[in-house]
Amino acid sequence: MKILIIGSEGFIGSHARIHFEKIGWTVYSADILDIHRTNYKKLLTKEETFFELFKEEKPDVCINASGSANVGFSFDQPQLDFELNVHNVQKILIAARDYAPNCKIINFSSAAIYGNPESLPVSEVQSANPLSPYGFHKLQSELLMSEYHKFFGLKTCSLRVFSAYGPFLKKQLFWELYQKSLTTTTPELFGTGNETRDFIYIDDLVTIIQLVIEQSNFEGSIFNVANGEEVTIQKASSVFYNQLNPKIKPKFNNKVKQGDPLNWRADIRKISELGYTQSISFDEGISRYIKWLLS
Repeated sequence: MKILIIGSEGFIGSHARIHFEKIGWTVYSADILDIHRTNYKKLLTKEETFFELFKEEKPDVCINASGSANVGFSFDQPQLDFELNVHNVQKILIAARDYAPNCKIINFSSAAIYGNPESLPVSEVQSANPLSPYGFHKLQSELLMSEYHKFFGLKTCSLRVFSAYGPFLKKQLFWELYQKSLTTTTPELFGTGNETRDFIYIDDLVTIIQLVIEQSNFEGSIFNVANGEEVTIQKASSVFYNQLNPKIKPKFNNKVKQGDPLNWRADIRKISELGYTQSISFDEGISRYIKWLLS
């Protein structure tokens, strides 16, 4: 199996590259960094870069793990967020259509498209209601994936990732908790602490990617990527600090951060039907992440 990972040096992309190399697939990688590695290509901002990738490699599978995953950034730089999360997806789809029409294409969407769901657990058929430009842009990328399947016959699939975490991640909740622990034992956190998220450790996320590649029909398919577990931010921060330094006691400021949803729990029946079962518990995942932080 020949797999192309675009955004191979980011959080999800780097773990996917390591996993698929380990199981013996031929991995081609691409990103914007200057890296000297076999089967690696530096991406430029022009369309020709994507055309060259697909024309030269003709991959069986393409994982697009590039783009921005920062809600705050999408408010500050909505045009650039659109370029990264929507326009680049279209460039990839056109390149695949022209040079590798049988390639299975996976694009990472986000639970941000749901906003504050009408009910929990939230399934893939519930209405979208994004709270940020980022959420709207991820929804637009899903529509592009459906469009290119419907009108051009491409094999496409969108993965709505909820709260993924693990080694190499240098943003979002647990990275923020760690950074604040370096300067205070009473860090201030947004919200009330009763807000909830559905966390998934990166190894389990990569397992889902492989299951989707091997078993999904790629007909503009959409899958929630989570564990179906609702964890409060208060509990998540307590588990983290109890393992890192029990003397740290966070305070919640009762302020809602712009673009943040209140409660999330995913309906994961679709990935369960592919054979997914959680292998890394939340406590174990936090332990592994802290071990990486301290290394």
